[in-house]
Amino acid sequence: FSPDEVIRKRLLIDGDGAGDDRRINLLVKSFIKWCNSGSHEEGYTQYQRMLSTLSQCEFSMGKTLLVYDMNLREMENYEKIYKDIENSIAAAHEKISECKKQILQAKRIRKNRQEYDALAKVIQHHPDRHETLKQLEALGKELQHLSHIKENVEDKLELRRKQFHVLLSTIHELQQTLENDEKLSEAEESQETQMETETKQ
Repeated sequence: FSPDEVIRKRLLIDGDGAGDDRRINLLVKSFIKWCNSGSHEEGYTQYQRMLSTLSQCEFSMGKTLLVYDMNLREMENYEKIYKDIENSIAAAHEKISECKKQILQAKRIRKNRQEYDALAKVIQHHPDRHETLKQLEALGKELQHLSHIKENVEDKLELRRKQFHVLLSTIHELQQTLENDEKLSEAEESQETQMETETKQ
């Protein structure tokens, strides 16, 4: 064992280090000597030593009990202080949470006021309702006129589409006619060439 381990073990056995284990060992040795004492004087001396050692042990025990009671009261006091601190911390958290809510509400109110001010400035730059209705009426008439123009343009576009379709059909028929004429010409040329060949033979 190292010296630190010996001291630690000694303190664990000895309680608070007041020498109780040594006193008990001395009491046991004194009792053994008292039992083995031959003379009356030696027995009386050992008896007085035992009484003295017992008195010291009782005093140490009383001191230990007082310290124990004091420690219990201190623990109760610490627990009370700990609970008070916990309650204070909980109250502080609640207060902080409430302050945060108030700050958020104040920010929201400030933001709303800024938006209201901005909207008020925008509204001031716009015309009043009577003038706005006149503008809407004029825009409605213009929109109606544009709708008529759109319908006319769509009708013309549809007519041009149909005309273009007819034109494409005519071109296709013309192309087919040209191809047929070309095939007929090739066939006639082929027949003439064949006839010339037969004549020469």
